[in-house]
Amino acid sequence: MTVTARLEELGIELPEVAAPVASYVPAVLHGGLVYTSGQLPFASGALPATGKVGAEVTAEDANAHARTCALNALAAAAAAAGGVEKIGGVLRVGGFVASAPSFTGQPGVINGASEVLGEIFRDAGRHARAAVGVAVLPLDSPVEVEVTFVLA
Repeated sequence: MTVTARLEELGIELPEVAAPVASYVPAVLHGGLVYTSGQLPFASGALPATGKVGAEVTAEDANAHARTCALNALAAAAAAAGGVEKIGGVLRVGGFVASAPSFTGQPGVINGASEVLGEIFRDAGRHARAAVGVAVLPLDSPVEVEVTFVLA
């Protein structure tokens, strides 16, 4: 099954590539891989929430935001590679969670990204990962995700 067909089957429409908020490009190809810059959970050009997970943002909502970040990363990778069919799978996910001091559920938040990539790419979506709590993220986003994809 093609990636496009799988996205259709799952009812997922990839978003437009988010414009960079600083001096970088959304994704870069190198040696058979596509490295994405950190993606925020932009939806229709806006952040759906701001603040710390475990304070202003619930872990459940942050999980959904991580999913959005992963889809934004896939859109950026597909644009850089020349189409979503050029993406063969996922190598690594790096997840950053702006966390309240007592919040320790970063892995559960970043599961939102990992799970959607697994749904899309199935076995080729299995990946190495980091889920890190941080004090603050750009634009006060609760979550940021970067992905390294393998070219098909």
